[in-house]
Amino acid sequence: MSERLKPQSWMTAEPTRKVMTALHAVGPARFVGGCVRDALLGRRVGDIDIATPLEPPAVIAALQAAGLRAVPTGVEHGTVTAISDGQSFEITTLRRDVETDGRRAVVAFTSDWAEDAQRRDFRLNALYLEEDGAILDPTGEGVADARAGRIVFVGEAESRIREDYLRILRFFRFYAWYGRGEADAAGLAACATLRDGLGGLSGERVSKELLKLLAADDPRAALRLMASSGVLGVLLPEARGLARLQALVAIETGQLFSCDPLLRLAALLPDDAEAVRAAATRLRLSNLMRDRLVAAVPGEPALTSWMSPREVRRAIYRLGAEAFRDRVQLAWAEARRTAVHPQWRMLYTYPDTWAPPDFPISGEDIKAAGVAEGPLHGRVRREVEDWWIDMDFTDDKLAAIERLKAVAQGIAY
Repeated sequence: MSERLKPQSWMTAEPTRKVMTALHAVGPARFVGGCVRDALLGRRVGDIDIATPLEPPAVIAALQAAGLRAVPTGVEHGTVTAISDGQSFEITTLRRDVETDGRRAVVAFTSDWAEDAQRRDFRLNALYLEEDGAILDPTGEGVADARAGRIVFVGEAESRIREDYLRILRFFRFYAWYGRGEADAAGLAACATLRDGLGGLSGERVSKELLKLLAADDPRAALRLMASSGVLGVLLPEARGLARLQALVAIETGQLFSCDPLLRLAALLPDDAEAVRAAATRLRLSNLMRDRLVAAVPGEPALTSWMSPREVRRAIYRLGAEAFRDRVQLAWAEARRTAVHPQWRMLYTYPDTWAPPDFPISGEDIKAAGVAEGPLHGRVRREVEDWWIDMDFTDDKLAAIERLKAVAQGIAY
């Protein structure tokens, strides 16, 4: 353990200290994986994972003895979640794979830290950290990989992938987040060779990993590698190409917009609502995500940088603010105007200064004009609403009532 980190605030925080104290009362425990990697790189630490040779029943007993809640989230794989002051900590028993089928594994518990490291995906994730800051690097290359931005499989790349084909997507995701320079040739070749294995994974697992990849500050290099290796074609056969996505990322960077992984996914998909809906269904996205992707598909009204304010207001009313902004960014990216472009930016920010007013005619108003409930009622409403929009959303209710009467009378006769 030659490498050592100074104590981090997340390590010494009271919720963390309670969990580690509970575990140390009965056996050894170390921080593991992403929290160690990110601390080493000076990045913000999110989830805190812990490894221990203690088996799940002993972990649960230790936590409960310390007054902490223990949730058996995956005991067959050695995982227990500890809840300390409202914060979750995933605690996993050291393990080795006994049998794998590319999607799930049968594991056996072990007390050997090096054996546990051998079943992990990449060397920069096979790092363990003591509370005093000492780092255990069983592969001997994890610390160096993290600092150099190398994404290298533990052991033989094809073997790691055959254990879980999702590791193909994780290879590109970690390259997007941490990679620098050329991608590891052996890992990339293995991903290309075994890419068809992605087809056997559940949509939920794939979409979760894909959206994490797309949430990287700049995923363009990783996506180019995915395309050239054939992985993107297997994963997302509907993908229309990378040009619009690459322009969208450039716009986000240049305009200081926050990255939006779902909109980036929309940029990859074709301008076909049914194809987008099919892709969202296959990826098992939530209904909200699916509906947003479909609403972002370019269509009427067509958005251009030279739209008049009146046309912009109509579009916002018809589409809603979220879909309008999504379509503006996609149209902007399609136009490849990635430098500072005040007209496109004005369109994007227009909903900040103008909110669609409420339609001034109610159902009771339509009834009072002599129109009964039924198909005619909806037709009258639509015609009056179209007139109101053409009048640029006039707030003159008396004029709207007069128009309503004229429409009702004209339809009736």
